[in-house]
Amino acid sequence: MLRRGFYLLSFWIKGGVFYARRMGVTVGDNCRIYTRYFGSEPFLISIGNNVTITKGVSFITHDGSLILFSDEKGRRYKYQRIDIGNNVFIGLNSIIMPGVKISDNAIIAAGSVLTKSVPEGSIVAGVPAKIIGNFNELNDRSLKECISEVDIDFDESYKNRILKVADLDFKPYLKR
Repeated sequence: MLRRGFYLLSFWIKGGVFYARRMGVTVGDNCRIYTRYFGSEPFLISIGNNVTITKGVSFITHDGSLILFSDEKGRRYKYQRIDIGNNVFIGLNSIIMPGVKISDNAIIAAGSVLTKSVPEGSIVAGVPAKIIGNFNELNDRSLKECISEVDIDFDESYKNRILKVADLDFKPYLKR
């Protein structure tokens, strides 16, 4: 219990990357990690460079339902690794299931459940997650349509600078 408390304290003081590494996760460079849910086998998780993992993301590296299956040799176990490539964003409260590989240049939308591996350059969303877009197309569109950091006045308060650049229009209504 004392060791777990130390790890949780390190998450708040030294940040998510430090915490993940202390738990046994392999973490690359220039990562931002805001979750602490690495399951019971964090040593099976590998995270590349330039990765953002947002709050509430859960990594599951084993199939706990196998407790239901046993015979004279006892219950069954299945453990699988999770691999996150480079330049990946994983949105709020997503769940990464055992054996999933997220390839380079991928975006995982908030609330997604990944039951299969994600090909390079994909944008995925849903439960279960499905491919909904292409990373390079979104990159090109974002560079054309979104405000650049050079165009933001960082001398302003956070609220004022955001209000100056925010798109205050709403998206269209869903159709039946």
